[in-house]
Amino acid sequence: MSLFPNNENFLILLVDDRPENLIALEEILAQPGRSFIKANSGNEALKLALKHENIGLVMLDVQMPEMDGFEVARMLQLNKKTQHLSIIFVTAISKEEQFVLKGFEEGAVDYLQKPLDVNITRAKVKVFERLYFAQLKLKQSLLETELVNKQLERFVFIVSHDLKSPVATIAMLADMMQKEELVKNEPELLENTSIIYHSATRLSGMIESILDYSRKSLDEQTIEEVNSLDLVKDIVTMLPFKQNTKLNIDENLPRFRTRKIKLQQVFQNLLSNAIKYTNHPNPEISVGLYSTNSEFYTFYVKDNGQGISKQDQNRIFKLFETTDNKSNGESSTGVGLNLLKMLVEEQGGKLKLESSPEKGSTFYFDWRK
Repeated sequence: MSLFPNNENFLILLVDDRPENLIALEEILAQPGRSFIKANSGNEALKLALKHENIGLVMLDVQMPEMDGFEVARMLQLNKKTQHLSIIFVTAISKEEQFVLKGFEEGAVDYLQKPLDVNITRAKVKVFERLYFAQLKLKQSLLETELVNKQLERFVFIVSHDLKSPVATIAMLADMMQKEELVKNEPELLENTSIIYHSATRLSGMIESILDYSRKSLDEQTIEEVNSLDLVKDIVTMLPFKQNTKLNIDENLPRFRTRKIKLQQVFQNLLSNAIKYTNHPNPEISVGLYSTNSEFYTFYVKDNGQGISKQDQNRIFKLFETTDNKSNGESSTGVGLNLLKMLVEEQGGKLKLESSPEKGSTFYFDWRK
């Protein structure tokens, strides 16, 4: 659903103390999809700017009595409701650099000299019209992304909350079983019970962290010291790798300060996918540090599985999109990679893929230091 009307007009505020100039300017710029409001003074311009929130451009005469164009622009810049407005100064005064610079200092984004060249005036206004609608589309995309983020966080919270109790029960029962004489006397059974207990305990801790993350805004989420090597090793102990899987973990994975739960989500999801879509008789999965610069670490997760076709590579990062790739007995919701993409982009980085059918896939992601 669009948050902005499809028939949005480009509204231009014309400001000039001479009515004949306003009429002439409107005649020059008039075309379908545009509408105009006019002001004969600086004070009237300020009132109209505050009244109309959808102004796309202000055409502002510099030489006006009582309040000149420079003062109007300054007042518009000082008000939070109007400081975003694009302003073109229209003036007959000197073209000297000092006057042009004064206009830009007061908030102008362009400058037109009287008498106006009709073609140049129309061309410049057309540019600002395109920028205005591009900004509207960007705002629409940001609002839709924010809405999806909130829905996904709510989904994560509900699922995590529902999982918390049964996982805690598993851990408790496994702990009780370890103390039973029957289990103590069977080394293999004791070892398996111990694995269940420790895995359930770790999983319970992860769920609690996810719940904590879901309750908090981005600014409130804890930034802590994270050893990414230990983080990956902990994740590995909880995932169902095939017994003959060759697992390569780069021992040089860095230690740095970040939001641990988010980094954990990315690694865990990528490793889970590597397991899920690896149909090779001798699976091999690698995790490592691809590169580093002053701002980001670039990590990778690589497998030798069935790979992803070029066509599907354009789809997999979209919400609820799935491919025809066969997984090891699990279905895909099309949520995971889209969520990961948002997590990585939240850090200012990118999630990238190199893959070809039957040769495997390598996912690269940037993570801010």
